[in-house]
Amino acid sequence: MRRVAGVQRLIFVVFVLGAVATGVGLGRTDRVTGIALGLLILLVGWALSASIHVANQWEKAVVLRLGKFRQLAGPGTFFLLPIVDTVADWIDLRVRSTTFTAEQTLTKDTVPVNIDAVLFWVVVDAEKAALQVADYEYSLAWAAQTALRDLIGRMMLEDMLSSREAMDAELKRLLDERTGPWGISIQSVQIRDIKIPSNLQDAMSRAAQAERERNARVILGQAEVQVAESFLEAARLYHSDPVALQLRAMNILYEGLKEKASMIVVPSALSDAMNLGTWLGVANAERMEELRRSGDRS
Repeated sequence: MRRVAGVQRLIFVVFVLGAVATGVGLGRTDRVTGIALGLLILLVGWALSASIHVANQWEKAVVLRLGKFRQLAGPGTFFLLPIVDTVADWIDLRVRSTTFTAEQTLTKDTVPVNIDAVLFWVVVDAEKAALQVADYEYSLAWAAQTALRDLIGRMMLEDMLSSREAMDAELKRLLDERTGPWGISIQSVQIRDIKIPSNLQDAMSRAAQAERERNARVILGQAEVQVAESFLEAARLYHSDPVALQLRAMNILYEGLKEKASMIVVPSALSDAMNLGTWLGVANAERMEELRRSGDRS
């Protein structure tokens, strides 16, 4: 890949102007000598400009001498022998990203999915990247796509949806194995989106809703069991201690009469046993006292 730096253009222009000036100056006295000297200066300028190359800070130049690998040059300025040495490729050493997809790929449970992913990678060995593979960027994209398809075919849909990080790690391992001989290191792989058919999405949504309802009913049943066990334990205590039962009944009646001015009908036996007349009088007196206090405030 031929690339001309600004310093090469400058040197070539300077020598062209020098050749023209020399040819014009000597052409007045000796035209042949002026033309020959001008061509010589032009040839020197071309050779000098062709020998100087500049590589950017983030790249390496792959230099071949007569078709054989000679060295990796750069960054900065380096010199080559014109015609003998050539720059076969410029290798970018920065971290780069490549997007790739797998469309309508069947999972292990025969569900077609579309997956979008992004790959971050870097060239760690410029010599291998230039000599071991014809087009490492193009080859990397295809390797990533085929690795993703292979991984999808070995996984269940539920595992793919619930463990993306594990899928990213496995895909990175597969790509490292394939691109290692090319001098490329995989920094990370990230699954961006997993798309499934709309009818399957509806079915999964209904299944999730049914699962939530089932869990809610299970929790409600467990609560009922706990409440029943509590009532059973309370019944055993009240059965063994009738006085406690009477106190509880009296407390319930008292709270009901205190909160609401309503009529409560109780069996006469229970009324005599708990002396409800006295308790009702006390509750009524307390209520009248509360009404009087509220009237005084107003």
